Amino acid sequence: MASRKSTARPKSAKPDATGPARSRGSDRRGNGDELHQSAGGRHPVLTTNQGVPLSDNQNSLRAGERGPSLLEDFILREKITHFDHERIPERIVHARGSGAHGYFELTRSLKKYTRARVLTEVGKRTPVFARFSTVAGGAGSVDTPRDVRGFAVKFYTDEGNWDLVGNNIPVFFIQDAMKFPDVVHSVKMEPDRGFPQAGSAHDTFWDFVSLSPETMHMVMWAMSDRTLPRSLRMMEGFGVHSFRLVDDKGRSTFAKFHWRPKLGIQSTLWDEAMKLQAADNDFHRRDLFEAIQSGNFPEWELAVQLFTEEEAEAFPFDHLDATKLVPEELVPLTVVGRMVLDRWPDNFFAETEQVAFCPSHVVPGIDFSNDPLLQGRLFSYLDTQLSRLGGPNFHQIPINAPRCPFANLQRDGHMQMAVPKGRVNYEPSSLQGDSPRATPGGFASHATPLDDGAKGRVRAGSFADHYSQARQFYRSQSAPEQAHIASALVFELSKVGTAHVREAIVGHLRHVDPALARRVADGLGMTALPPAPPAAVKPQDLPPSPALQIIARMKDTLQGRSVGILIDDGSDAAALKAVRTAVESAGATAVIVAPRLGGARLDGGRQQAADGQLAGTPSTVFDAVAILLSEEAGKRLAREAAAVDFVRDAWGHLKAIATDDGGRLLLKAGGVGKDAGVVDAGDTRAFIKAARTRQWAREPKVRTLA
Repeated sequence: MASRKSTARPKSAKPDATGPARSRGSDRRGNGDELHQSAGGRHPVLTTNQGVPLSDNQNSLRAGERGPSLLEDFILREKITHFDHERIPERIVHARGSGAHGYFELTRSLKKYTRARVLTEVGKRTPVFARFSTVAGGAGSVDTPRDVRGFAVKFYTDEGNWDLVGNNIPVFFIQDAMKFPDVVHSVKMEPDRGFPQAGSAHDTFWDFVSLSPETMHMVMWAMSDRTLPRSLRMMEGFGVHSFRLVDDKGRSTFAKFHWRPKLGIQSTLWDEAMKLQAADNDFHRRDLFEAIQSGNFPEWELAVQLFTEEEAEAFPFDHLDATKLVPEELVPLTVVGRMVLDRWPDNFFAETEQVAFCPSHVVPGIDFSNDPLLQGRLFSYLDTQLSRLGGPNFHQIPINAPRCPFANLQRDGHMQMAVPKGRVNYEPSSLQGDSPRATPGGFASHATPLDDGAKGRVRAGSFADHYSQARQFYRSQSAPEQAHIASALVFELSKVGTAHVREAIVGHLRHVDPALARRVADGLGMTALPPAPPAAVKPQDLPPSPALQIIARMKDTLQGRSVGILIDDGSDAAALKAVRTAVESAGATAVIVAPRLGGARLDGGRQQAADGQLAGTPSTVFDAVAILLSEEAGKRLAREAAAVDFVRDAWGHLKAIATDDGGRLLLKAGGVGKDAGVVDAGDTRAFIKAARTRQWAREPKVRTLA
């Protein structure tokens, strides 16, 4: 692979021309191929709040192309500060979340790379609080929309709090924090109408995407099944950015952090996710709560990718670009520990709502890279907490307070809850024998050489390839997963009322994969493919990465999942016992569903209580179902809409179905046909085997995909 240093910066591309409806005038692209739009005509000059005209609203001020962002950038600070304070007191993004307490246990020391004790002391258990969240919706929205999920962990280490703040996707939409308010504004409810809530299927988001080719890699992930997790317990987490690990001699190694769920990755189908919104707005929160309460504690492995500056220089991409990932085939993962969540919060507001995560919270031995998106987040998160939690003393709220001793000379301020004592609140001083002092063993930034370029609002040429990893992601997927991505794009773009935006997106897709572009164009009824916009860098055909799939990596297990068993009066008691025993032996939860909450009288006369009433417990909330009915009950429920929907949805959502003779009458009413995943209830071994996965071969029988 060629060194990035030997790669010439791409020349500025010609203006994108996707038809007269774009009406860009003197639009131009910059070094990294980001779009610059110029004032003129009806477009006024963009200024700061003080009326200062802006020459560049795409790039923060940096010390050279790949250097750090500069504090003197008053434009970035004003833009981010205003954005951070737009909502009070709800979080602007990640407002709807669920959290839990637990611990992190290190299983492999990284002492060779870092002096951070949380990553060097094998066997030590460090308390943590983890919060999972949707991004776009408000606190009152639902758990299961198509959306990125936040994945944030607060480590209460002996050296202070370390916040590893990430998502369930390893890349992001944008490359520079200057554009963060814009991408969030675009995906939120449209300001003139107040909808849609918690969804990206509308004009403003896709308009932003169409004008920002750097988003295309993240778009592929967002349109995949990754944004439809079956459970918070069954999704991966990523730190997104490259961080630095620094050893006791000041030597640095880059690190990317990954969380891998013990139960494996699981996702729902799009139709299933939409029906889950109606079935249970709190589906993910309830699932996490019930798992912890039952003692089935969620668990993740923490893994790292480690690489040197010299190795990074040889990558065919820039690892400081947050729209890029480091493929596992290029830098394998090393598992170093595990996180177990074993306690639900005592008070949801006091803990889950008031917890404050900041990427700037690191401990000695962990440091930052020059990723321009990370550099902006270091400021943004802290600034947000000042508004949301009442002032600079938010760290004194119990959920945010360090578990180790802490002392400083910061005083007073809104919501001061401590009572600092002593005469001295400054340093240096000589009037108080116990005032806090700095220590040579404390946090020290890595002595990173700065880029020799001039400071300026620039985007590195190494950030200009926007399509290669998007292509790699799509082509790495299995056939069903590719179909889901294409269908998701068709669905989302069908909600976009502006024709030139739809056409522009399909044009970008031609760079990702021509066959994908054709599938989406056909799904939208386009008679011809729109032109592809100019690309600053010709997309590469990177090798497929199996690690990017979901289906092939699903674990062959029912552990941690649930099976619904539909019964009614006259159901076979022996069959119920056999199915229930098999399900629980496989590590899943058996849930009894009946037309009445009081349950049903089985064929032997025993009354069997129900865990859920049929009308309020649809099959969408289960991973597989069993239908155990007498012939009379089968005929009766064949006329009951909720029962017919129960089997029809299980069939349509590709779930395994076990049934007896009475149940087959209901299956017939629901249009359920013969299939490898429909088995006799008496063959519990075959049922458990089928229930461990979706019946992907069935999908073409039940829905039309793009």
